[in-house]
Amino acid sequence: MDWELAACRDHDPELFFPVGTEGPGAEQATAAKYICGTCPISSACLRWALDTGQEAGVWGGTSEEDRRDMRRAGRGGRTIAVNA
Repeated sequence: MDWELAACRDHDPELFFPVGTEGPGAEQATAAKYICGTCPISSACLRWALDTGQEAGVWGGTSEEDRRDMRRAGRGGRTIAVNA
């Protein structure tokens, strides 16, 4: 994957690793997902996160909980279009 094309490269990495899912953490995740929504490689990023079992952070426009739900639903093995 060509990470040099990633929209997140121009932002503080901590933005993509919010602490908590409520209040400031939720706002931070929303901001990170917005940036992912502008990224030309967000689908590949999500695929990488699912393939490598990334449990923390926002990847490809999805939160930790989003990816957990995808795995539970059995969608972890298919390509998923992401709209942040």
